[in-house]
Amino acid sequence: MDKKKLIEHIRGELEKDLANLTAVAKATIEAVTHEESKPENEYDTRGLEASYLARGQAKRISEIKELLVILKHVVVKDFGPDDKIAGTALIEVEHNGKTSTLFMMTHGGGVNVDFEGKRIQIVTPSSPLGEALLDLYEGDVAIVEQGDQVREYEIVSVK
Repeated sequence: MDKKKLIEHIRGELEKDLANLTAVAKATIEAVTHEESKPENEYDTRGLEASYLARGQAKRISEIKELLVILKHVVVKDFGPDDKIAGTALIEVEHNGKTSTLFMMTHGGGVNVDFEGKRIQIVTPSSPLGEALLDLYEGDVAIVEQGDQVREYEIVSVK
């Protein structure tokens, strides 16, 4: 799998998301400032709720823009079975008989795209799974503890 093409695909998907979210955010801002958003009484919180929504949308727009810049300038590294997992590693893991493809990045955790017939999820070192995978090798097992649950992810390949 060509990681440069994957990055371009992710950028394209994010640009679509950004355009849609920007349009929705514009409508939300119009709703916040609209005459009907003025509270009718002390218990009417429509305007307040719309402002919270607009703030959340603005934050998400900023995050997408930041990720787009990072993806534009990222240096892609090729990995082999003897290389430690690090940024831009494409990792195939198996958990409970299910195989997943992960792409290690510094930002963008949780973003999912379909590319060349596979569902690929961006993970970051700040996530529990990303932290567990960092510096491991193909064939190792990443252990993620969350509360009283322990999940094991066998690292099938690193590219």
